Amino acid sequence: MLEFMPYRSTGPITKVLRSAVANAEHNLGLDPASLVVSQASADMGPSMKRYRPRAQGRAFAIKKQTCHISIAVTTPSDS
Repeated sequence: MLEFMPYRSTGPITKVLRSAVANAEHNLGLDPASLVVSQASADMGPSMKRYRPRAQGRAFAIKKQTCHISIAVTTPSDS
């Protein structure tokens, strides 16, 4: 469903979700078809500080926000 939504954030979320499923399959030997998302969070990450030139030699600070996306998957019997 995430692939067809018109939001810009669905790309990174899909990537993290596929990574969580691949980790559960490879490390724990779980069936990918039986997994469900048990927890998802997006926490604040570090801000990248950038500056733009403005009039009369001044600088304007720009803070580019980042975030840490976490997704946990389990089997339905575990939750």
